[in-house]
Amino acid sequence: MTGDDVIAIYESISQLTDQMLGAARAADWELLSALEAQCGNHIANLRICEDNIALSQAQRDQKVVFITRILEDDRDIRNLTEPGLRKLSALIQSNHTERKLLNTYGIGS
Repeated sequence: MTGDDVIAIYESISQLTDQMLGAARAADWELLSALEAQCGNHIANLRICEDNIALSQAQRDQKVVFITRILEDDRDIRNLTEPGLRKLSALIQSNHTERKLLNTYGIGS
């Protein structure tokens, strides 16, 4: 693998996070999940090989640009998904509490 290959992977991750942001905006959770898995595969590939690859200054500059975009997309995705996740967590907790009450007091049995 070369420095250009590493940069191509960062570019792919950046494109995927942009698509993930679009999926989050559209509330397409299945697509978001699928794209997240693809992104995870790219990141795993980087972890395996990136330490052994020397990047030129121009490649390091490109890497910074892509990482900045990735982090911005990640922040925006979290801002879109966290409210829904908090609601889901509260609902799950509420259902858990309801089950505990039903089991304890036999209400509704």
